[in-house]
Amino acid sequence: MVERKCAVSISEKIQKGIIEGSWIRRMFEEGTILKQRYGEENVFDLSLGNPIIEPPAEFHQELRNLAEHPLPGMHRYMENAGYAETRAAVAKQLSLETGFKFTMNDIIMTCGAAGALNVVLKTILNPGDEVIIFAPYFAEYINYVDNHGGVARILPAGEQFTINLGALEPTIGAKTKAVIINSPNNPTGIVYSEDSLHQLGEMLRKKEAQYETQISLISDEAYRRIIYDGLKYPSILQHHPRSIIATSHSKDLSLPGERIGYIAVSPACNQQQELVNGLTFCNRTLGYVNAPALMQRIVRHLQQVTIPVAEYQRKRDFLYSSLTKMGYSVIKPQGAFYMFPKSPLKDDAAFVRELQQMKVLTVPGRGFGSPGYFRISYCVDDRTIKGSLAGFRKAAQKFNPSS
Repeated sequence: MVERKCAVSISEKIQKGIIEGSWIRRMFEEGTILKQRYGEENVFDLSLGNPIIEPPAEFHQELRNLAEHPLPGMHRYMENAGYAETRAAVAKQLSLETGFKFTMNDIIMTCGAAGALNVVLKTILNPGDEVIIFAPYFAEYINYVDNHGGVARILPAGEQFTINLGALEPTIGAKTKAVIINSPNNPTGIVYSEDSLHQLGEMLRKKEAQYETQISLISDEAYRRIIYDGLKYPSILQHHPRSIIATSHSKDLSLPGERIGYIAVSPACNQQQELVNGLTFCNRTLGYVNAPALMQRIVRHLQQVTIPVAEYQRKRDFLYSSLTKMGYSVIKPQGAFYMFPKSPLKDDAAFVRELQQMKVLTVPGRGFGSPGYFRISYCVDDRTIKGSLAGFRKAAQKFNPSS
């Protein structure tokens, strides 16, 4: 019998993507190896934004209600935009939070924020259209833009990781179709100010007039409700009529594995109905078909519920205080559950490897488009945070003896 060899069937582009991979997942996988070698209790994994806080009691109550009193047909398909009752509940809450009059017809339920962003980009991009992203950014944005024939234009952040308006103005051109922002930001935890959003909106409208185009402002708001120190979350809706919100309940209800989120189109958007029709169509043709039926029925009743944010603020305060006393340079996060210190080594990947030797897992800043920093995720238990301090201290002393 002649042995047949199977040729590689995946594209060169995907082969390259696998090799480059996601730094977050790479560190997570290396952490798994370390845990097998040294025991899970001896490895302090701060690499992945996988919330340790359990979903609120209200979630379990709604889940129990559906399990004990199932509704006829509750697992069947629904409208591609999602259940009308769920979309109406989301619209009502957004109206209360923003002052804009949302209706269910402005909302599309999606498979998390990742699904939402892919649906939006699929809907608005023509091949070669450009999408502007500020570093540091959630690494998958680049893949999402590429998925739909777009070209990502990466800009550095401004001072203290703010929106870099100076770099933005010369970058916007006739091919610019969208700007993606993420606030509170992953990986920095920075919340963009009302003033910076106002200036951003003014610039977009100025450039639209100059090039006779329309530019969408896409806001990834997965961490919108995880915000500290009494800060008020400034909405993009006040500042640009072509605003689109993409979000999920992965973080504010601690449901990352359930993949439930939504898109909200600004009621002030011109051609709103055409855009919503396109989003609904792409929600189906991308294969997402519908957001999970069970989760849609549950989150309908939880629009005013959030996990105890004070728990994350307490963790932030402890870790920030500990690291700054060791000599690390870090901007204090205003939201989310990440910290983005400056690496004591110019080569952030090398410093992250040093921390690995001390059984502390973090992610190099180059994975977020910002070399020279590293990301810490503190949505973990207190034992992990406290256990990591010895490794951070040893690394600080090794590369900065005066610390």
